[in-house]
Amino acid sequence: MKLQDKVALVTGASKGIGAGIAKAFAKEGARVVINYATDKAGAEKVVAEIVGNGGSALAVQCDVTKSEDVKRLFSEAANAFGGLDILVNNAGVFAFEPLEAVSEESFHRQYNTHVLGNLMCSQEAVGMFGERGGSIINISSTVSINPMPGLIVYCSAKAAVDTFTKVLAKELGPKNIRVNTIAPGVTDTEGNHTAGIIGGDLEKQMVSMTPLGRVGQPEDIARVAVFLASDDARWVTGERITASGGLL
Repeated sequence: MKLQDKVALVTGASKGIGAGIAKAFAKEGARVVINYATDKAGAEKVVAEIVGNGGSALAVQCDVTKSEDVKRLFSEAANAFGGLDILVNNAGVFAFEPLEAVSEESFHRQYNTHVLGNLMCSQEAVGMFGERGGSIINISSTVSINPMPGLIVYCSAKAAVDTFTKVLAKELGPKNIRVNTIAPGVTDTEGNHTAGIIGGDLEKQMVSMTPLGRVGQPEDIARVAVFLASDDARWVTGERITASGGLL
């Protein structure tokens, strides 16, 4: 039970990687706040699974791009569990768009979610961590350093997340707050199915370039998150861990 008596908040945890991380944290003894933007049913399903396995979890709606929502999210977390030890900035959106199709709306939707949302959630988390410190885990992507055409906004936003991590690791280290990034490769999530990445030719192409010969599962990423959130990683900060089966 590597996270016994810890309190964790995972944004975008109603499905996919976020849900996988939330369930893995609960299995290791953490009480978990499941954030969702619109998928209430998905979030409640994650909560039900955690509670059914003897854990403790709470679903809280919040659009991480809105400051008032973020403040309410962390307030509800504090009211429910009394504090916070771990934040996972996982909420994300993406869209395949050639350069000429990128709109202001699409740009701001992606940057506000990945960059502004991470910033505002981190601000609130630091205030709740207090003197005991804590762990912030940001979810990036392999495309932050190996970008794909048609993803100019998403790739650059994830590159910003990488730099965000390094800056905050240096800034928050004196407060005993560790800040790290996980960069997943192609992962079997609902979003990737909807985008056509999983189940088509692109998946076959990605698998052919992956030394371990398959796409990732949310549980694969969750195992890395458990390590970074736990005392096993107490001397690890400012790092970007690629979890991609060898796909670069």
